[in-house]
Amino acid sequence: MVQNFYIKNMVCDRCIKVLQDELKEKNFELLEIELGRIKLNILAAEDKENLVSILEKNGFSLIDSPEKQLVEHVKIELIKLLKNLPLDLSRKLSVYLEEKLNREYSKTSKLFSVTEGITIEKYFIKLKIEKVKELIENQEYNFTEIGQLLNYSNINHLSRQFKSETGINLTDYKSEKKNNRTPLDRII
Repeated sequence: MVQNFYIKNMVCDRCIKVLQDELKEKNFELLEIELGRIKLNILAAEDKENLVSILEKNGFSLIDSPEKQLVEHVKIELIKLLKNLPLDLSRKLSVYLEEKLNREYSKTSKLFSVTEGITIEKYFIKLKIEKVKELIENQEYNFTEIGQLLNYSNINHLSRQFKSETGINLTDYKSEKKNNRTPLDRII
């Protein structure tokens, strides 16, 4: 029987690769895979138990409730948005998510806030700050360019937000030369 399974903490291309390899090794019939979702042809009752075991072994988990699936979908859409720089957000974040999720933003936002204890906007800021850290550590761009890539109105806005989120200014973070990044699946 063909089934979609929604996966928590599946936030990057390496996550996809790990699950692809593990499922192939266990002879699962993988029909589709993307961030946060896999489609399998489940043949036997114990296949779901084996799937849960594979997921847990690799730091993932199944999401059964539609509400939690929606919250995870929001996270995945925001992570995908930050994958391609420069950030292309010509409209409000709320409009972007309404289009991606096909749901009214106010309801999605309320559910997200209740479930995660943080607003979608605040979560997105945290994701952007992690991207800033990544870009600083890669040393390809200066602070102004990083701000432009992430759609900050100016360097001062980026600097204030970075200091507010991390407790350290951009220059000090760069000079520390150590990885203080938070994995995307651990943000909140």
